[in-house]
Amino acid sequence: MMKTFQQFITEVYDKDIQGRSSIRRQQAGGRIEPERKKTEPEKRRVKAIGGGKTAPAKSYKPRKDIGQDRPEQRASARQQQPEKTRGSASLSPKEAQRKAHRERKAREAGAKTKTADELLRKKTAKKTDPNYKAAKASGLSPTERKAVTRKGERKLRDLVLKSTGKEKESELKHPITAKEIGRRNKKK
Repeated sequence: MMKTFQQFITEVYDKDIQGRSSIRRQQAGGRIEPERKKTEPEKRRVKAIGGGKTAPAKSYKPRKDIGQDRPEQRASARQQQPEKTRGSASLSPKEAQRKAHRERKAREAGAKTKTADELLRKKTAKKTDPNYKAAKASGLSPTERKAVTRKGERKLRDLVLKSTGKEKESELKHPITAKEIGRRNKKK
């Protein structure tokens, strides 16, 4: 009995090995890598929907360049590559000799030079204050935030006008509301 190619493949390759092989099939939508989009419960990013409430941010549209190799994403394209070999090997023999002489003289003079361990030691991350609490989101939508800002500006303008005895904001030396600032900038 003759086997089909599919039967032959399923017998030859163990399922465990197939999953770990370096040959990758294209993913859904022609992707090279598996989709990393988070599900609704995984999403942590939220946006204000107004009235002091927040909701998960909307899902993203798929990128237009799915399935294409993007060389600009590689480090070699983004970072400037060294033109010479690293370290003292890039020095000419005479320069290396001078550098060694300078280092020797510095040591003899008692200058503190870093040991290899000190040079290789990782920098410790800055510790954050244990009492630090992140600022709470207001839960206001952008339009609501603008409304609150404008209300405050109007209140301040009215107080300044009352204290100076002037009628209009245009009579003041320094504008207060964003509307007046914009109007004065247009004049210039």
